[in-house]
Amino acid sequence: MIGIDGLRVNLPGFSLQGIDLAVGQGEFFCLLGPTGAGKTLVLESVAGIIPAAAGRIVVADRDVTGLPPERRGVGMVYQDCALFPHLNVSRNIQYGLRYHNGGRGAARTRHHDLVERLGLAPLLQRSVMRLSGGEKQRVALARALVTAPRVLLLDEPLAALDPCFREEIRSLFCSLHQETGLTVLMVTHDFTDAHRMADRVAILNNGRIEQTGTVAGVFRKPATAFVAEFVGMKNLLPVSVDDGRMAIGDWALPLSSDNGNPHLAAIRPEDVHLRPADPVAGERLPGLAGTISAIASQGTFAELHVAAAGVTFTTIMLTSRMLALDLRQGSAVNLAIDPADIHLI
Repeated sequence: MIGIDGLRVNLPGFSLQGIDLAVGQGEFFCLLGPTGAGKTLVLESVAGIIPAAAGRIVVADRDVTGLPPERRGVGMVYQDCALFPHLNVSRNIQYGLRYHNGGRGAARTRHHDLVERLGLAPLLQRSVMRLSGGEKQRVALARALVTAPRVLLLDEPLAALDPCFREEIRSLFCSLHQETGLTVLMVTHDFTDAHRMADRVAILNNGRIEQTGTVAGVFRKPATAFVAEFVGMKNLLPVSVDDGRMAIGDWALPLSSDNGNPHLAAIRPEDVHLRPADPVAGERLPGLAGTISAIASQGTFAELHVAAAGVTFTTIMLTSRMLALDLRQGSAVNLAIDPADIHLI
């Protein structure tokens, strides 16, 4: 449904460099990356707002690379909604129809259906300046969909919303996608969005795509150190491999996978399991003996740093459980990691 081949966009001080991306029909695809990576630039290139210096963009089997925005068959929703302040809700929704010749009857039907589905009927004559964040985002979504686009582009549509509105709009996007089968390409930096809504994701860094795959595949098996750090692999530790075994610090264990010549072991913090050392029995527990070197409270959960086997591991734990176990800086603990949860890079 969306094909991007060798896309290059040049701006002063920044460029997209050979972007290749394929989004299937009816797929919900998320493009993730840090601020300044070029995510919005990819969307604006697909929409025709920013011209491509090289490459090809295909939407619904049509080469749209040289077409103006109104002829590309895409709808776009920005983070700040980009509503027209001098128009009321109804006129904002209908604005894009002046550039589309889809028939007045069909347009009226779509307008009515969207207004009802998005709960906008009581707001039609209201100024958009008097709407809440969630209401503005629903108006922007209706405006994007009323032209019956083949593709919906979402640029950080939840980032500026309060948490209560964010969950409301996230659920709305999910239900609309399931009901309509619309193809969606969404830019976000929020991992929750990707886990809740995306079929697949791509990680963009400094104008280049570093990895594309399923949500689980990218988050659990990152291809590069950058992707590993970006998706929250708190444990990126030097690893050495020799004769079917690997060593992380002083911890030697069987090689978990054949991954060429790896130099890093990546372990998600939730896969590092802790329990207190047993001072009564005095027995060595399975796993690694360690000491909590630091604790960073995150409110409902805490990030614990544990010195063991000559390196420092990071894990997370519910604060309530940490308090129940009376764990604190300096506590002796036992650390266990399933070798299957160690990803080699």
